[in-house]
Amino acid sequence: MAAAKSGIAVGLNKGHIVTRRELKPTVSYRKGAASKRVTFVKSIVREVAGFAPYERRVMELIKNSKDKRAKKLTKKRLGTFLRAKKKIDELQAVIAESRRH
Repeated sequence: MAAAKSGIAVGLNKGHIVTRRELKPTVSYRKGAASKRVTFVKSIVREVAGFAPYERRVMELIKNSKDKRAKKLTKKRLGTFLRAKKKIDELQAVIAESRRH
């Protein structure tokens, strides 16, 4: 955020001194944040439909400690490395949960 205005017409902080308005956050700021309902629906879908074939294969690779190969396969399927990392974290959590029970 810019520094306070100096009231002088030249320089780094040039400009008329005004009080900043406090704007309420817009809806676009929470884009991508999962609501309770979305999380619930996703969990039901996962319960009913299970895992995709590539997800099962990735889980098998993770169990056999082939993490790099799993990341490469996931990136190829999902398109970006960030999505691949999120998916691998999700699948590792599933594996850990299954080991607990």
